[in-house]
Amino acid sequence: MSNWWSGNLGVFDLETTGIDVETSRIVSAHVGVIDATGASIELTEWLADPGVEIPEQASAVHGITTERARAEGRPAAEVVAEIVAALRALLERGVPVTIYNAPYDLTLLNREAVRYGVSPLIGPAPIIDPLVIDKAVDRYRKGKRTLEAAALNYGVSLTDAHDAGADAVAAGRVAQAIARKFATELGDDLSALHAQQASWCDDQAASFEDYMRRTRDPAYTAARGWPER
Repeated sequence: MSNWWSGNLGVFDLETTGIDVETSRIVSAHVGVIDATGASIELTEWLADPGVEIPEQASAVHGITTERARAEGRPAAEVVAEIVAALRALLERGVPVTIYNAPYDLTLLNREAVRYGVSPLIGPAPIIDPLVIDKAVDRYRKGKRTLEAAALNYGVSLTDAHDAGADAVAAGRVAQAIARKFATELGDDLSALHAQQASWCDDQAASFEDYMRRTRDPAYTAARGWPER
């Protein structure tokens, strides 16, 4: 079997109205495919009218205002259905999909699908989450683990952070860079890697929970579940 990162890799990212996956809405999205060189060879992008006000804090991050979303965005229900269909098509083709911090994007997409009566993805796999993998293979590296920080660490260009397309493609390139550096540790078996990431994410949540309970809040509970909660 050839290395999974040496073929085509799906990429996916959302920009949204907030950080709570239960209540936040999709504002923009990118679903695409990059090749072994990291070049984008397929892509679809969406701008949605989320049907709610986009908070100023969110607009400050991704640059999309309520006014623009209302004027230029398409109905949220249509956008959500098309995003789900695009991801389902990639996975049915056997293309692994890269999502940086997958539980955020996939859980939020699930809640949006349910909200609009769209059949959600069921057990999406295989997913590649560079955040989870990076924390596992380079556990003791100091500093932040944001996409921007990971891109800098692995020599990946990210010139327009918090644009769905730029973030999606950068996440895919970070995944490829990690995989090349840690080829022995990660191997070639996508099913095994998918399962391993679920285990790693649970371990990482437990570790963070322990840290928070010792230092800040004895009752703190970290969210569990990967790639979707």
